Amino acid sequence: MIVERLRVVDRVSVQELVEATEASDMTVRRDLDFLAAQGVLKRVHGGAVSAMPSGLEPPYSLRTQAATAAKQAIAKAAVEHLHDGETIVLDSGTTALETARLLHDRAMTIMPLSLHVAHELADAPRIRLLMPGGEARKGELSLVGPLTVASLRALRFDAAVLSPCAFSLDAGLTAFDLGDAEVKQEAMNVATRTVVLADGAKWDRAALAYVCPADRPDLIITDESAPEDQRTLLTQRGVLVEVAS
Repeated sequence: MIVERLRVVDRVSVQELVEATEASDMTVRRDLDFLAAQGVLKRVHGGAVSAMPSGLEPPYSLRTQAATAAKQAIAKAAVEHLHDGETIVLDSGTTALETARLLHDRAMTIMPLSLHVAHELADAPRIRLLMPGGEARKGELSLVGPLTVASLRALRFDAAVLSPCAFSLDAGLTAFDLGDAEVKQEAMNVATRTVVLADGAKWDRAALAYVCPADRPDLIITDESAPEDQRTLLTQRGVLVEVAS
């Protein structure tokens, strides 16, 4: 909530955060200190100011702790659309990682686009794990570059499960990293269907690199915090929108 607040205002105070979260003063100060150590904000007297430019991707370690309940619910809904025997390309990102954890005991062929996801599935007994080439981005450990794109182009998949950095009706699916956007585009091109995982915090936002129009995916799985009017508009455009609870 602190990070989301600092995306729309220049400064937050400890007192307003205590009132908004009903957490203790000590808890709020501890969370601010943690975020400061991550480079997300700078501590000032009585609160904090953002230290993260709008075009900068939030650290992976921070995102693993954000909206975890929503991501787990979305992942649980996503695996219901993936069937044993299918070939799946599974994106990078924290929601994709939650999905990988639920696929551990399934019988599928999966190409992970992240070393985090690959590590999660490395010892899965019935998963055939196909590793693409490419460069692992620092911190993110997502795989990007011409070797990753070439690996995707050599194959065909039943489904691409993507986790964009941001999503809006106007800007479509977007990513912070140009290479990441290119890999997501290629994953869609080589898959029969595309499933997008986007919790409500990603809606009505845009990042630097364009991936595809908002109505390009076949299925978007989100949570109840996603704007209802935008969900309705997407449904009218022919996109299946599922709200995970």
